[in-house]
Amino acid sequence: MTTLPATAHDESSCRSRRHARAQHLVVADEKSLLDLELVLATLPLCASGRVFIEVPDATWIRRIPAPLRMTVTWLDRSARRGAPGTAELCRPGAAMTRSAIAYADEMLCGDESHGTNITLLAGYVATADIVEHLTGAVGIDRDRITVSEALRPYV
Repeated sequence: MTTLPATAHDESSCRSRRHARAQHLVVADEKSLLDLELVLATLPLCASGRVFIEVPDATWIRRIPAPLRMTVTWLDRSARRGAPGTAELCRPGAAMTRSAIAYADEMLCGDESHGTNITLLAGYVATADIVEHLTGAVGIDRDRITVSEALRPYV
């Protein structure tokens, strides 16, 4: 594993266009909102990337503090459908799994993507599906993926 050179993370260096930014992919559901807030609070101000949060319905959607370069996307299950071509409802974990996999396929390509920090705070099925895709199809090292303490032995 190669180590990136140490860079200062003070306020002025983080505003620089050429400053190496920490890239993050964070995935959570309604059961892990407190953990999500803790993760986002620990990120450097210059962090960039995506946050996908799956919730049962729009009443859960609110402003959540995140670094300015992070894009937060709320995934309302009640407004989504299950598998394409079916009339079934969106099952818990399905929307965030599809979103995280689509994001990874589009954005996590090339050698620099392997420096991306990935945090999965979802349930077992969604986390397992995302980890399988990231380590298999995308080629991300499993050590770059952080999962909840309860799921660590299984994923």
